[in-house]
Amino acid sequence: MSVAVRVVLGVLGTAAVVAAADSAVRSTVLPRASRSRIAASVSDATRAVFRLIVGRSASYERRDRVMALFGPVVLLSLLVSWLLLVLVGFTAIFLAEGVRGGARAAELSGSSAFTLGTAVPRGLTAGVLTYTEAGIGLLLVTLLITFLPSIYAAFSRREVGVNLLRARAGDPPEATTLLKRHWLIDDAEARLGDLWRSWEAWFADVEETHTTFLALPYFRSPQPGESWITAAGVLLDSAALWVAAVEHRPDPSAQLCMRTGFLALRRIATSLGLACDDDPQPTDPISVSRDEWERAVDDLAAAGLPVAPDRDRAWAAWAGWRVNYDLVLLGIARRVEAPVAPWTSDRSPVQDPRPLPPARRRRRRPSGPR
Repeated sequence: MSVAVRVVLGVLGTAAVVAAADSAVRSTVLPRASRSRIAASVSDATRAVFRLIVGRSASYERRDRVMALFGPVVLLSLLVSWLLLVLVGFTAIFLAEGVRGGARAAELSGSSAFTLGTAVPRGLTAGVLTYTEAGIGLLLVTLLITFLPSIYAAFSRREVGVNLLRARAGDPPEATTLLKRHWLIDDAEARLGDLWRSWEAWFADVEETHTTFLALPYFRSPQPGESWITAAGVLLDSAALWVAAVEHRPDPSAQLCMRTGFLALRRIATSLGLACDDDPQPTDPISVSRDEWERAVDDLAAAGLPVAPDRDRAWAAWAGWRVNYDLVLLGIARRVEAPVAPWTSDRSPVQDPRPLPPARRRRRRPSGPR
Protein backbone atom coordinates (compact mmCIF):
# COMPACT_ATOMS: atom_id res chain seq x y z
CA MET A 1 0.00 0.00 0.00
CA SER A 2 1.47 3.32 -1.05
CA VAL A 3 2.19 6.14 1.37
CA ALA A 4 -0.42 8.38 -0.30
CA VAL A 5 -3.16 5.78 0.13
CA ARG A 6 -2.22 5.28 3.77
CA VAL A 7 -2.36 9.02 4.39
CA VAL A 8 -5.79 9.27 2.78
CA LEU A 9 -7.07 6.33 4.84
CA GLY A 10 -5.70 7.86 8.01
CA VAL A 11 -7.31 11.22 7.32
CA LEU A 12 -10.68 9.71 6.38
CA GLY A 13 -10.66 7.39 9.38
CA THR A 14 -9.80 10.19 11.77
CA ALA A 15 -12.54 12.36 10.26
CA ALA A 16 -15.10 9.59 10.79
CA VAL A 17 -14.10 9.14 14.44
CA VAL A 18 -14.14 12.90 15.07
CA ALA A 19 -17.57 13.19 13.40
CA ALA A 20 -18.99 10.46 15.66
CA ALA A 21 -17.54 12.07 18.79
CA ASP A 22 -18.78 15.50 17.73
CA SER A 23 -22.29 14.21 17.11
CA ALA A 24 -22.35 12.39 20.45
CA VAL A 25 -21.22 15.47 22.36
CA ARG A 26 -23.71 17.74 20.59
CA SER A 27 -26.56 15.30 21.15
CA THR A 28 -25.93 14.34 24.77
CA VAL A 29 -23.55 16.71 26.55
CA LEU A 30 -23.77 20.18 25.02
CA PRO A 31 -26.39 22.14 27.04
CA ARG A 32 -27.76 24.14 24.12
CA ALA A 33 -29.56 23.63 20.84
CA SER A 34 -26.97 22.38 18.35
CA ARG A 35 -28.17 20.46 15.32
CA SER A 36 -25.89 17.54 14.55
CA ARG A 37 -25.92 16.52 10.90
CA ILE A 38 -25.47 12.88 11.80
CA ALA A 39 -28.30 12.97 14.33
CA ALA A 40 -30.54 14.83 11.88
CA SER A 41 -29.78 12.34 9.11
CA VAL A 42 -30.46 9.37 11.38
CA SER A 43 -33.73 10.93 12.54
CA ASP A 44 -34.88 11.68 8.99
CA ALA A 45 -33.94 8.23 7.72
CA THR A 46 -35.66 6.51 10.66
CA ARG A 47 -38.76 8.64 10.16
CA ALA A 48 -38.87 7.71 6.46
CA VAL A 49 -38.70 4.02 7.38
CA PHE A 50 -41.49 4.41 9.94
CA ARG A 51 -43.65 6.27 7.44
CA LEU A 52 -43.20 3.39 4.99
CA ILE A 53 -44.15 0.90 7.67
CA VAL A 54 -47.25 2.85 8.67
CA GLY A 55 -48.43 3.65 5.16
CA ARG A 56 -50.32 6.72 4.00
CA SER A 57 -53.80 5.26 4.47
CA ALA A 58 -53.34 3.76 7.92
CA SER A 59 -55.72 4.68 10.72
CA TYR A 60 -54.54 6.96 13.48
CA GLU A 61 -54.60 4.06 15.96
CA ARG A 62 -52.09 2.13 13.83
CA ARG A 63 -49.93 5.21 13.27
CA ASP A 64 -49.89 5.90 16.99
CA ARG A 65 -48.89 2.34 17.88
CA VAL A 66 -46.05 2.33 15.38
CA MET A 67 -44.84 5.90 15.97
CA ALA A 68 -44.75 5.31 19.74
CA LEU A 69 -41.54 3.38 19.05
CA PHE A 70 -40.02 6.12 16.92
CA GLY A 71 -38.32 8.15 19.66
CA PRO A 72 -36.64 5.17 21.37
CA VAL A 73 -35.59 3.72 18.01
CA VAL A 74 -33.98 7.03 17.03
CA LEU A 75 -31.90 6.98 20.22
CA LEU A 76 -30.74 3.40 19.59
CA SER A 77 -30.07 4.21 15.93
CA LEU A 78 -27.90 7.14 17.01
CA LEU A 79 -25.77 4.84 19.17
CA VAL A 80 -25.46 2.34 16.33
CA SER A 81 -24.47 5.06 13.85
CA TRP A 82 -21.81 6.43 16.23
CA LEU A 83 -20.35 2.98 16.82
CA LEU A 84 -20.35 2.19 13.10
CA LEU A 85 -18.48 5.40 12.35
CA VAL A 86 -15.92 4.56 15.02
CA LEU A 87 -15.56 0.99 13.71
CA VAL A 88 -15.12 2.09 10.11
CA GLY A 89 -12.89 4.99 11.09
CA PHE A 90 -10.49 2.89 13.14
CA THR A 91 -10.49 0.17 10.50
CA ALA A 92 -9.16 2.78 8.07
CA ILE A 93 -6.69 4.05 10.69
CA PHE A 94 -5.38 0.52 11.34
CA LEU A 95 -4.89 0.02 7.61
CA ALA A 96 -3.03 3.33 7.45
CA GLU A 97 -0.87 2.28 10.40
CA GLY A 98 0.26 -0.83 8.56
CA VAL A 99 -2.14 -3.62 9.51
CA ARG A 100 -2.32 -5.96 6.54
CA GLY A 101 -5.70 -6.88 5.13
CA GLY A 102 -9.09 -5.26 5.55
CA ALA A 103 -10.46 -8.25 7.43
CA ARG A 104 -7.66 -8.12 10.00
CA ALA A 105 -8.09 -4.34 10.43
CA ALA A 106 -11.86 -4.71 10.86
CA GLU A 107 -11.36 -7.54 13.38
CA LEU A 108 -8.92 -5.45 15.38
CA SER A 109 -11.26 -2.46 15.30
CA GLY A 110 -14.28 -4.49 16.41
CA SER A 111 -12.34 -6.19 19.20
CA SER A 112 -11.17 -2.80 20.47
CA ALA A 113 -14.48 -0.95 20.21
CA PHE A 114 -16.39 -3.58 22.18
CA THR A 115 -13.43 -4.35 24.48
CA LEU A 116 -13.61 -8.04 23.59
CA GLY A 117 -9.88 -8.66 23.38
CA THR A 118 -10.30 -11.27 20.65
CA ALA A 119 -7.63 -9.67 18.44
CA VAL A 120 -4.16 -8.80 19.74
CA PRO A 121 -2.44 -5.73 18.29
CA ARG A 122 1.18 -5.87 17.22
CA GLY A 123 3.38 -2.90 17.91
CA LEU A 124 3.19 0.12 20.17
CA THR A 125 1.17 2.29 17.76
CA ALA A 126 -1.47 -0.37 17.16
CA GLY A 127 -1.70 -0.97 20.91
CA VAL A 128 -2.29 2.73 21.60
CA LEU A 129 -4.93 2.85 18.90
CA THR A 130 -6.79 -0.14 20.36
CA TYR A 131 -6.90 1.45 23.81
CA THR A 132 -8.05 4.72 22.28
CA GLU A 133 -10.85 3.04 20.37
CA ALA A 134 -11.91 1.06 23.43
CA GLY A 135 -12.13 4.26 25.44
CA ILE A 136 -14.19 6.01 22.76
CA GLY A 137 -16.55 3.04 22.43
CA LEU A 138 -17.15 2.88 26.18
CA LEU A 139 -17.63 6.66 26.28
CA LEU A 140 -20.32 6.56 23.59
CA VAL A 141 -22.28 3.83 25.34
CA THR A 142 -21.90 5.59 28.71
CA LEU A 143 -23.06 8.90 27.27
CA LEU A 144 -26.27 7.36 25.95
CA ILE A 145 -26.95 5.49 29.20
CA THR A 146 -26.51 8.63 31.32
CA PHE A 147 -28.48 10.58 28.72
CA LEU A 148 -31.64 8.50 29.17
CA PRO A 149 -32.57 9.65 32.72
CA SER A 150 -32.38 13.29 31.60
CA ILE A 151 -34.67 12.60 28.64
CA TYR A 152 -37.27 10.77 30.70
CA ALA A 153 -37.18 13.39 33.46
CA ALA A 154 -37.94 16.07 30.86
CA PHE A 155 -40.61 13.84 29.32
CA SER A 156 -42.25 13.37 32.71
CA ARG A 157 -42.35 17.12 33.42
CA ARG A 158 -43.87 17.76 30.02
CA GLU A 159 -46.56 15.14 30.42
CA VAL A 160 -47.68 16.45 33.81
CA GLY A 161 -48.90 19.59 32.07
CA VAL A 162 -50.50 17.61 29.25
CA ASN A 163 -52.37 15.39 31.71
CA LEU A 164 -53.59 18.33 33.78
CA LEU A 165 -54.98 19.93 30.65
CA ARG A 166 -57.37 17.03 30.05
CA ALA A 167 -59.59 18.04 32.98
CA ARG A 168 -59.49 21.68 31.92
CA ALA A 169 -59.87 21.52 28.15
CA GLY A 170 -61.52 18.17 27.37
CA ASP A 171 -60.47 15.27 25.22
CA PRO A 172 -59.60 16.21 22.54
CA PRO A 173 -58.68 19.58 24.06
CA GLU A 174 -60.40 22.73 22.82
CA ALA A 175 -59.69 26.37 23.62
CA THR A 176 -63.35 27.21 24.16
CA THR A 177 -63.80 24.29 26.57
CA LEU A 178 -60.90 25.50 28.67
CA LEU A 179 -62.29 29.03 28.96
CA LYS A 180 -65.85 27.89 29.64
CA ARG A 181 -64.85 25.47 32.40
CA HIS A 182 -62.79 28.12 34.14
CA TRP A 183 -65.59 30.65 33.80
CA LEU A 184 -67.94 28.37 35.71
CA ILE A 185 -65.53 28.37 38.65
CA ASP A 186 -65.48 31.21 41.16
CA ASP A 187 -62.79 33.83 40.61
CA ALA A 188 -62.15 32.66 37.05
CA GLU A 189 -59.87 35.57 36.17
CA ALA A 190 -57.47 34.81 39.04
CA ARG A 191 -57.46 31.10 38.22
CA LEU A 192 -56.77 31.80 34.55
CA GLY A 193 -53.96 34.13 35.56
CA ASP A 194 -52.39 31.29 37.52
CA LEU A 195 -52.87 29.02 34.52
CA TRP A 196 -51.11 31.38 32.12
CA ARG A 197 -48.17 31.77 34.50
CA SER A 198 -47.78 28.03 35.04
CA TRP A 199 -47.87 27.37 31.31
CA GLU A 200 -45.38 30.14 30.67
CA ALA A 201 -42.96 28.11 32.80
CA TRP A 202 -44.05 24.92 30.96
CA PHE A 203 -43.26 26.49 27.57
CA ALA A 204 -39.84 27.64 28.80
CA ASP A 205 -39.02 24.13 30.05
CA VAL A 206 -40.26 22.47 26.86
CA GLU A 207 -38.20 24.84 24.72
CA GLU A 208 -35.02 24.11 26.65
CA THR A 209 -35.45 20.33 26.69
CA HIS A 210 -36.90 19.83 23.21
CA THR A 211 -34.15 21.81 21.51
CA THR A 212 -31.40 20.13 23.54
CA PHE A 213 -32.70 16.55 23.28
CA LEU A 214 -33.66 16.29 19.61
CA ALA A 215 -35.45 12.95 19.99
CA LEU A 216 -37.74 14.24 22.74
CA PRO A 217 -40.32 15.98 20.49
CA TYR A 218 -41.07 12.56 18.97
CA PHE A 219 -41.74 10.85 22.30
CA ARG A 220 -45.50 10.34 22.38
CA SER A 221 -47.78 10.81 25.37
CA PRO A 222 -48.82 7.69 27.32
CA GLN A 223 -52.45 8.24 26.26
CA PRO A 224 -52.97 7.82 22.48
CA GLY A 225 -55.23 10.87 22.15
CA GLU A 226 -52.88 13.29 23.90
CA SER A 227 -49.91 15.21 22.60
CA TRP A 228 -47.66 17.97 23.88
CA ILE A 229 -48.05 19.96 20.66
CA THR A 230 -51.86 19.90 20.66
CA ALA A 231 -51.77 20.95 24.32
CA ALA A 232 -49.50 23.84 23.40
CA GLY A 233 -51.86 24.88 20.60
CA VAL A 234 -54.90 24.84 22.88
CA LEU A 235 -53.15 26.97 25.50
CA LEU A 236 -52.03 29.52 22.93
CA ASP A 237 -55.47 29.71 21.31
CA SER A 238 -57.14 29.98 24.71
CA ALA A 239 -54.88 32.81 25.79
CA ALA A 240 -55.41 34.58 22.46
CA LEU A 241 -59.20 34.27 22.79
CA TRP A 242 -59.05 35.51 26.37
CA VAL A 243 -56.99 38.56 25.40
CA ALA A 244 -58.73 39.44 22.14
CA ALA A 245 -62.35 38.33 22.46
CA VAL A 246 -63.26 38.40 26.17
CA GLU A 247 -63.65 41.50 28.32
CA HIS A 248 -61.84 41.28 31.66
CA ARG A 249 -59.50 43.16 33.93
CA PRO A 250 -56.05 43.87 32.46
CA ASP A 251 -53.74 40.90 33.02
CA PRO A 252 -50.39 40.73 31.17
CA SER A 253 -49.80 37.09 32.13
CA ALA A 254 -51.77 35.81 29.12
CA GLN A 255 -49.70 37.91 26.69
CA LEU A 256 -46.47 36.78 28.34
CA CYS A 257 -47.59 33.16 28.13
CA MET A 258 -48.34 33.51 24.43
CA ARG A 259 -45.05 35.20 23.66
CA THR A 260 -43.10 32.57 25.56
CA GLY A 261 -45.12 29.89 23.77
CA PHE A 262 -44.71 30.99 20.19
CA LEU A 263 -40.99 31.73 20.69
CA ALA A 264 -40.57 28.22 22.11
CA LEU A 265 -42.40 26.62 19.16
CA ARG A 266 -40.31 28.57 16.66
CA ARG A 267 -37.06 27.41 18.23
CA ILE A 268 -38.26 23.81 18.43
CA ALA A 269 -39.33 23.96 14.78
CA THR A 270 -35.90 25.28 13.81
CA SER A 271 -34.18 22.48 15.74
CA LEU A 272 -36.35 19.96 13.84
CA GLY A 273 -35.30 21.46 10.52
CA LEU A 274 -38.61 23.17 9.81
CA ALA A 275 -38.62 26.63 8.29
CA CYS A 276 -40.51 29.38 10.09
CA ASP A 277 -41.12 33.09 9.75
CA ASP A 278 -39.57 34.88 12.72
CA ASP A 279 -41.40 38.11 12.00
CA PRO A 280 -44.83 37.59 10.37
CA GLN A 281 -47.17 40.40 9.44
CA PRO A 282 -50.41 40.75 11.42
CA THR A 283 -52.31 40.55 8.12
CA ASP A 284 -50.65 37.33 6.92
CA PRO A 285 -53.16 34.49 6.35
CA ILE A 286 -53.76 31.92 9.07
CA SER A 287 -55.24 28.42 8.97
CA VAL A 288 -58.30 29.25 11.11
CA SER A 289 -61.14 30.88 9.19
CA ARG A 290 -63.23 33.80 10.41
CA ASP A 291 -66.33 31.56 10.45
CA GLU A 292 -64.62 29.03 12.73
CA TRP A 293 -63.56 31.82 15.05
CA GLU A 294 -67.05 33.34 15.07
CA ARG A 295 -68.57 30.01 16.09
CA ALA A 296 -66.04 29.73 18.91
CA VAL A 297 -66.84 33.23 20.18
CA ASP A 298 -70.58 32.51 19.95
CA ASP A 299 -69.97 29.40 22.04
CA LEU A 300 -68.20 31.49 24.67
CA ALA A 301 -71.02 34.04 24.69
CA ALA A 302 -73.61 31.29 25.12
CA ALA A 303 -71.71 30.08 28.17
CA GLY A 304 -71.96 33.52 29.74
CA LEU A 305 -68.51 34.94 29.04
CA PRO A 306 -68.51 38.72 28.36
CA VAL A 307 -67.28 38.66 24.76
CA ALA A 308 -66.07 41.84 23.09
CA PRO A 309 -68.85 43.70 21.25
CA ASP A 310 -66.62 44.73 18.34
CA ARG A 311 -66.11 41.43 16.57
CA ASP A 312 -64.02 42.90 13.74
CA ARG A 313 -61.53 44.38 16.15
CA ALA A 314 -61.47 41.21 18.25
CA TRP A 315 -60.86 39.04 15.17
CA ALA A 316 -58.00 41.27 14.02
CA ALA A 317 -56.40 41.08 17.48
CA TRP A 318 -56.82 37.31 17.71
CA ALA A 319 -55.50 36.72 14.21
CA GLY A 320 -52.57 39.01 15.03
CA TRP A 321 -51.61 36.68 17.85
CA ARG A 322 -52.35 33.44 15.98
CA VAL A 323 -50.14 34.38 13.02
CA ASN A 324 -47.13 34.25 15.33
CA TYR A 325 -47.45 30.50 15.85
CA ASP A 326 -49.84 29.27 13.16
CA LEU A 327 -47.34 27.75 10.71
CA VAL A 328 -44.95 26.32 13.29
CA LEU A 329 -47.82 24.80 15.27
CA LEU A 330 -49.16 23.00 12.20
CA GLY A 331 -45.69 22.05 11.00
CA ILE A 332 -44.64 20.46 14.29
CA ALA A 333 -48.01 18.69 14.61
CA ARG A 334 -47.47 17.23 11.15
CA ARG A 335 -43.88 16.23 11.90
CA VAL A 336 -44.68 14.40 15.15
CA GLU A 337 -47.93 12.89 13.78
CA ALA A 338 -50.09 14.42 16.51
CA PRO A 339 -53.63 13.19 17.22
CA VAL A 340 -56.47 15.21 15.78
CA ALA A 341 -57.32 18.33 17.79
CA PRO A 342 -59.31 21.42 16.71
CA TRP A 343 -57.34 24.24 15.11
CA THR A 344 -54.09 22.25 15.25
CA SER A 345 -53.72 18.79 13.77
CA ASP A 346 -57.22 18.72 12.24
CA ARG A 347 -55.78 20.94 9.49
CA SER A 348 -52.29 19.47 9.59
CA PRO A 349 -52.73 15.95 8.15
CA VAL A 350 -49.85 13.56 8.68
CA GLN A 351 -50.15 12.49 5.04
CA ASP A 352 -49.30 16.00 3.86
CA PRO A 353 -45.57 16.01 3.09
CA ARG A 354 -45.34 19.65 2.06
CA PRO A 355 -42.62 21.58 3.93
CA LEU A 356 -43.33 24.87 5.58
CA PRO A 357 -42.69 27.98 3.46
CA PRO A 358 -39.11 29.24 3.46
CA ALA A 359 -38.33 31.54 6.35
CA ARG A 360 -38.53 35.22 5.57
CA ARG A 361 -35.93 37.50 7.07
CA ARG A 362 -37.73 40.82 6.78
CA ARG A 363 -37.15 43.34 9.51
CA ARG A 364 -40.54 44.65 10.64
CA ARG A 365 -42.30 45.53 13.79
CA PRO A 366 -43.46 42.30 15.50
CA SER A 367 -47.07 41.37 14.88
CA GLY A 368 -49.79 41.04 17.49
CA PRO A 369 -50.40 43.11 20.59
CA ARG A 370 -47.37 43.53 22.83
